[in-house]
Amino acid sequence: MLARRELSEAQVRQRLARRGHGQDAIDQAVSRLRDERAIDDARVAEAIARTETTVRRRGRLRVRLQIERSGVDKNVAAHAVDEVFAGLDADALLESSLDRRLRGGATIAGDRELQRLYRYLIGQGFDPERVVAALKKRQRRQDP
Repeated sequence: MLARRELSEAQVRQRLARRGHGQDAIDQAVSRLRDERAIDDARVAEAIARTETTVRRRGRLRVRLQIERSGVDKNVAAHAVDEVFAGLDADALLESSLDRRLRGGATIAGDRELQRLYRYLIGQGFDPERVVAALKKRQRRQDP
């Protein structure tokens, strides 16, 4: 299971249980994997955070939620998000996500598209104030 990608302790437990292993066997396997550092929730959290920001171009809130969904503790998730976002330009990430959604278009056509983009970017985990600023900037470009 761990050969393909990093898994959190909770994910390993869940997958072993689905395969019909007993709780004692799961506890022993997880303990051994933890001792061998084959599973490390902090490492998993950082890997998820990097993937969510670089590949999927998601904001801080969505990244933290994705990490927590993988079964990682909230404190570990918050620390990983802080670490990854410390090395990122959040505004550039937002612009990149907006560019991707506009499919190369530089401007926003009207109010309906503006509202649609706002909902999309908020759903991607970006800060509402930054979203509004980025969208206003794009609107200004179309009106000289």
